[in-house]
Amino acid sequence: MSSSPVSTSLPAQPYGRPPLRTVQVLGTGAGAGSSAHVRSLATGLAARGVRVTVCAPVQAEGEYDFTGAGAQFAPDAVSVLRAACAGADLVHAHGVRAGMRAALAIRGRRVPLVVSWHGEGPTAAGALGRLSRMLERHVARAAAVVLGASSDQVDVARLRGAKDARLAPVAVPTEPAGPEAATDPDKVRAELGAVERPLLIAVGSLVPHRGYSVLLDAAREWRGLDPAPLLVIAGEGPLRAELSRRIEAEGLPVRLLGRRRDAAELLAAADLAVLPSRWEARALPAQEALRAGVPLVATAVGGVPELVGEGAVLVPPGEAGSLASAVTGLLSDPDRRAALAAAGRVQAATWPSEDDTVAQVLSVYDELMERRR
Repeated sequence: MSSSPVSTSLPAQPYGRPPLRTVQVLGTGAGAGSSAHVRSLATGLAARGVRVTVCAPVQAEGEYDFTGAGAQFAPDAVSVLRAACAGADLVHAHGVRAGMRAALAIRGRRVPLVVSWHGEGPTAAGALGRLSRMLERHVARAAAVVLGASSDQVDVARLRGAKDARLAPVAVPTEPAGPEAATDPDKVRAELGAVERPLLIAVGSLVPHRGYSVLLDAAREWRGLDPAPLLVIAGEGPLRAELSRRIEAEGLPVRLLGRRRDAAELLAAADLAVLPSRWEARALPAQEALRAGVPLVATAVGGVPELVGEGAVLVPPGEAGSLASAVTGLLSDPDRRAALAAAGRVQAATWPSEDDTVAQVLSVYDELMERRR
C-alpha cells in the first residue's frame, strides 16, 4: 500500500520541546478505509516530526507497511498496546472497538484519547444492539475528542455522550502516477470477460451491510439485456459461499474476484460502479469511483449523499428494482454517463487532500496538548 507524499508545510514541534509521541490504534477487522487512513496519517505526522507508533494486527502491517511510512509498528496484543500507550503523549484510536481497547489501555493515566469513527453504522436490534450502544457510549465519553468521518457520525457521537465531536472527513490516499499504473482498460476487460458487454464493478468486503444480496437481485433483473452486463465484485468476506451459491443457482452474470490490489485498474475499465450498501460513512469505493471519473450508482445511506453531492445517482437502500432501473438507464444513455463522470470529478475536487486531513488532525493534537500543559 502506498501513499502520496505529504508536504511539511506545517511546523514541527516548537524549538526546545520534545517530539509529540502518538499511538495510532487499529482494531481487528478494521476496514481498508481505516487502515489506509492510518497509513496516510502516519506518513504525514512523521514528516512533521511527530513520533508515531501504530498498534494493529500483524496482517495490517504486512499490507499497509506502517513502518515504511515512518512509524514504529506494534502488534495489537493487550500487553503490547498497554506498553505502547504508557510512553505516549496522546492515543488516537480508529473505530469504536479500537477506542474501547485504547480506553482500557490508558485507564488511570492522564493521556488524551482521540477516537475516529470511520464506519460505525446503525446499531442492531435486541441484545446485540444494546451492547453496541453501551460500547459506543463508553468510548464516546472516554474520548477527549471524537472525529466523525461524516455528519451523521458526529450526530451519533454526540447522542452517545461525546464531550467534543467534530466533523473530520478522511481523504483517500492517492496512488503515485507511473508507468506501472497505466494498465490498458481493454486488456483488463478482456481478462474479466467483458469485451463486448458492459462491465459493472462493486468494491468492498463481502459482509451483510454492503448489500450484495440486493445487488444480486438487481443483477437478476438486468441479465435479460442483450448483451447482459457483467458484474464483478472485488472483495472477500464471510458471505462468499452464500453469494457463490446464488450466482450459480440463478445463473447470474456475476463474478466474485476476491480481494484485489488492482481496484483502481478495475474501476478504470468499468462502465459503471455500484455501491448497494445498507449503510456507509465516507465510503472509500465511492470516493475512488468519483475520483476516477467512473459513473456511480449508490444507495442514499449514511454519509453517502453528503459525500457524492450531484456526482452520483442515488437510490433507496434495499430496493433491487430501483437499483436495476438506475443501472439499466445509465447503460442506455452514454451522454448521461459522461455528464455524471464529469460531475463526479468536480465533486471529488472539493474533498480534503491528505495534507488537509493531516493538518486537521495535528491541530486537534496540538489543542489537546495545550490543554494538558
